[in-house]
Amino acid sequence: METTLNTPYAQSGWKIATGLAIFTVLYNVAEGVVSLYFGSQEQALTLAGFGADSFIEVVSGLGILAMIVRLRRFGAADRSRFEKLALQITGTCFYLLVAGLVVGAGVSLWEGRQPTSTMAGIVISVLSIAIMRVLASWKIRTGKQLQSASIIADGKCTMVCVYMSVVLLISSALYELLHILYIDAAGMLGLAWFSFKEGKESFEKAEDAAACCSHC
Repeated sequence: METTLNTPYAQSGWKIATGLAIFTVLYNVAEGVVSLYFGSQEQALTLAGFGADSFIEVVSGLGILAMIVRLRRFGAADRSRFEKLALQITGTCFYLLVAGLVVGAGVSLWEGRQPTSTMAGIVISVLSIAIMRVLASWKIRTGKQLQSASIIADGKCTMVCVYMSVVLLISSALYELLHILYIDAAGMLGLAWFSFKEGKESFEKAEDAAACCSHC
C-alpha cells in the first residue's frame, strides 16, 4: 500500500525516492551507451546485451519516476492506468531482449565468434555491481520508510541488475584470463534468463495494477 504522508520526514523520503529514480535513469543511459560501444568494438556480445538491458531499465525507471510523481501528488487513490501500460511495455521489451540474446548466442556458437577482449566488460560490471548494490539497498530502505510497495519492488528489481552484472563479470573474466571457448555465448544465455524473469515479473505487476484499478 502506498502512502503520501505529509510529514517533513515523509516529504524528505519522497525527495530521496525521486532522486534515486532520476539517478537510475541517467546512470543506465550512460552504462548502456558505453556497454554497446565497447561491446561492438570488441565483439563482446554479452557486454552488448548488457548494454541493451540498460536501456530497458531506462524505460522501467521512467515509469517508476512517473509513478512516484503521481503518488506524491495523489497517493494511492485512483491508480493511474499509465503504471499498467508502462509495466507492459517494459515486459515486452525484456521479452524482445530475450529473443535477441538467444538468437545472438546461437549465431555466436554456430560461427564460433570470440571477443577480441573482455576487459571493458570486467570494468563495467565491477562498477555496476558496486553502484547498483548501494542503489538497491537505498531504494528498499526508502520504500520501507514511505510504506511504498512499488518502490521496494523497484529496489528488488535493481538487485536483479546486480545479478546480471555478476554474470557479465564472470563471463568476461573467464574469457580474459583463460580464453574459454563459447563463454561469451554462455554469458548471453545467462542474461537471457534474468531478462526473462524480469519480463515475467513486469507482466505480473501489470496484472496486479489492473486488479487494483478494477477494485477501486
